[in-house]
Amino acid sequence: MLYLAADHAGFELKEKIKAFLKERGIAFEDMGAYSYDKDDDYPDFAYSAAKKVAENSDENRAIVICGSGIGVSITANKVKGVYCALVWNREVAKRVSEHNNNPNAIALPASYIDSAEAFAIVDIFLKPSSSLIPERHRRRFGKVREVESEII
Repeated sequence: MLYLAADHAGFELKEKIKAFLKERGIAFEDMGAYSYDKDDDYPDFAYSAAKKVAENSDENRAIVICGSGIGVSITANKVKGVYCALVWNREVAKRVSEHNNNPNAIALPASYIDSAEAFAIVDIFLKPSSSLIPERHRRRFGKVREVESEII
Protein backbone atom coordinates (compact mmCIF):
# COMPACT_ATOMS: atom_id res chain seq x y z
CA MET A 1 0.00 0.00 0.00
CA LEU A 2 1.09 3.56 -0.65
CA TYR A 3 0.66 6.04 2.21
CA LEU A 4 0.55 9.82 1.81
CA ALA A 5 1.15 12.37 4.54
CA ALA A 6 1.68 16.12 4.67
CA ASP A 7 1.59 19.04 7.04
CA HIS A 8 0.06 22.43 6.22
CA ALA A 9 2.96 23.37 3.93
CA GLY A 10 2.54 20.20 1.91
CA PHE A 11 -1.24 19.91 2.11
CA GLU A 12 -2.05 21.43 -1.28
CA LEU A 13 0.57 19.32 -3.09
CA LYS A 14 -0.65 16.16 -1.32
CA GLU A 15 -4.19 16.83 -2.52
CA LYS A 16 -2.92 17.23 -6.10
CA ILE A 17 -0.93 13.99 -5.83
CA LYS A 18 -4.05 12.22 -4.57
CA ALA A 19 -5.93 13.32 -7.71
CA PHE A 20 -2.97 12.25 -9.85
CA LEU A 21 -2.94 8.78 -8.25
CA LYS A 22 -6.73 8.40 -8.56
CA GLU A 23 -6.54 9.19 -12.29
CA ARG A 24 -4.04 6.34 -12.67
CA GLY A 25 -6.00 3.91 -10.52
CA ILE A 26 -3.23 3.67 -7.92
CA ALA A 27 -4.44 2.72 -4.46
CA PHE A 28 -3.27 4.83 -1.52
CA GLU A 29 -4.23 5.78 1.99
CA ASP A 30 -4.15 9.38 3.18
CA MET A 31 -2.59 9.64 6.66
CA GLY A 32 -3.32 13.35 7.00
CA ALA A 33 -3.45 16.22 7.28
CA TYR A 34 -7.07 15.96 6.28
CA SER A 35 -7.60 19.72 6.17
CA TYR A 36 -5.38 22.79 6.05
CA ASP A 37 -4.27 23.92 9.51
CA LYS A 38 -1.38 26.39 9.58
CA ASP A 39 -0.53 25.30 13.12
CA ASP A 40 -0.18 21.55 12.54
CA ASP A 41 3.12 19.72 12.98
CA TYR A 42 4.88 17.63 10.31
CA PRO A 43 6.09 14.86 12.68
CA ASP A 44 2.51 13.82 13.45
CA PHE A 45 1.76 12.98 9.83
CA ALA A 46 5.15 11.70 8.71
CA TYR A 47 5.27 9.35 11.71
CA SER A 48 1.80 7.95 10.94
CA ALA A 49 2.82 7.14 7.37
CA ALA A 50 6.21 5.75 8.38
CA LYS A 51 4.64 3.40 10.95
CA LYS A 52 2.43 1.99 8.20
CA VAL A 53 5.45 1.44 5.95
CA ALA A 54 7.27 -0.31 8.79
CA GLU A 55 4.42 -2.82 9.17
CA ASN A 56 5.61 -4.33 5.88
CA SER A 57 8.68 -2.41 4.77
CA ASP A 58 9.20 -4.55 1.66
CA GLU A 59 5.72 -3.88 0.26
CA ASN A 60 4.45 -0.62 1.77
CA ARG A 61 5.65 2.77 0.59
CA ALA A 62 5.11 6.39 1.54
CA ILE A 63 5.25 9.87 0.14
CA VAL A 64 5.65 12.47 2.88
CA ILE A 65 5.50 16.18 2.21
CA CYS A 66 6.32 19.40 4.03
CA GLY A 67 7.71 22.76 2.93
CA SER A 68 11.35 21.72 2.64
CA GLY A 69 10.89 17.95 2.78
CA ILE A 70 13.58 17.85 5.45
CA GLY A 71 11.42 17.58 8.56
CA VAL A 72 9.26 14.77 7.21
CA SER A 73 12.29 12.86 5.92
CA ILE A 74 14.04 13.10 9.30
CA THR A 75 10.88 11.92 11.05
CA ALA A 76 10.23 9.03 8.66
CA ASN A 77 13.84 7.87 8.91
CA LYS A 78 13.52 7.53 12.69
CA VAL A 79 11.20 4.54 12.17
CA LYS A 80 13.11 1.26 11.88
CA GLY A 81 12.78 -0.26 8.43
CA VAL A 82 11.84 3.00 6.74
CA TYR A 83 14.29 4.44 4.22
CA CYS A 84 13.12 7.88 3.16
CA ALA A 85 14.95 9.95 0.56
CA LEU A 86 14.46 13.67 0.04
CA VAL A 87 13.75 14.12 -3.67
CA TRP A 88 13.44 17.47 -5.45
CA ASN A 89 13.72 16.63 -9.14
CA ARG A 90 13.51 13.79 -11.65
CA GLU A 91 17.23 13.16 -11.84
CA VAL A 92 17.50 12.77 -8.08
CA ALA A 93 14.46 10.45 -8.15
CA LYS A 94 16.22 8.23 -10.70
CA ARG A 95 19.45 8.21 -8.71
CA VAL A 96 17.60 7.32 -5.53
CA SER A 97 16.12 4.22 -7.16
CA GLU A 98 19.35 3.17 -8.83
CA HIS A 99 21.85 3.99 -6.08
CA ASN A 100 19.91 3.64 -2.86
CA ASN A 101 18.25 0.25 -3.21
CA ASN A 102 14.79 1.59 -4.08
CA PRO A 103 13.89 3.24 -0.74
CA ASN A 104 10.38 2.68 0.56
CA ALA A 105 9.60 6.35 1.15
CA ILE A 106 10.28 9.70 -0.42
CA ALA A 107 9.97 13.21 0.96
CA LEU A 108 8.89 16.06 -1.28
CA PRO A 109 9.67 19.77 -0.68
CA ALA A 110 6.36 21.44 -1.53
CA SER A 111 7.83 24.94 -1.29
CA TYR A 112 10.44 24.18 -3.96
CA ILE A 113 8.77 22.04 -6.62
CA ASP A 114 5.65 22.43 -8.73
CA SER A 115 3.01 19.76 -9.19
CA ALA A 116 4.31 18.69 -12.63
CA GLU A 117 7.73 17.93 -11.16
CA ALA A 118 6.12 16.19 -8.19
CA PHE A 119 4.04 13.98 -10.51
CA ALA A 120 7.15 13.01 -12.50
CA ILE A 121 8.98 12.17 -9.26
CA VAL A 122 6.05 10.08 -8.03
CA ASP A 123 5.98 8.18 -11.33
CA ILE A 124 9.69 7.35 -10.97
CA PHE A 125 9.25 6.37 -7.32
CA LEU A 126 6.36 4.03 -8.10
CA LYS A 127 8.31 2.35 -10.92
CA PRO A 128 11.55 1.32 -9.22
CA SER A 129 14.56 0.91 -11.40
CA SER A 130 14.30 -2.21 -13.53
CA SER A 131 18.04 -2.27 -13.94
CA LEU A 132 20.09 -4.47 -11.70
CA ILE A 133 21.41 -2.49 -8.76
CA PRO A 134 25.20 -2.66 -8.92
CA GLU A 135 26.93 -4.63 -6.17
CA ARG A 136 28.68 -1.55 -4.78
CA HIS A 137 25.31 0.14 -4.14
CA ARG A 138 23.85 -3.01 -2.56
CA ARG A 139 26.96 -3.27 -0.37
CA ARG A 140 26.61 0.34 0.73
CA PHE A 141 22.94 -0.05 1.54
CA GLY A 142 23.77 -3.20 3.50
CA LYS A 143 26.01 -1.03 5.65
CA VAL A 144 23.10 1.34 6.24
CA ARG A 145 21.05 -1.60 7.51
CA GLU A 146 23.92 -2.60 9.80
CA VAL A 147 24.02 0.88 11.27
CA GLU A 148 20.28 0.73 11.85
CA SER A 149 20.57 -2.56 13.74
CA GLU A 150 23.26 -1.34 16.16
CA ILE A 151 22.20 -0.57 19.70
CA ILE A 152 23.76 2.66 20.89
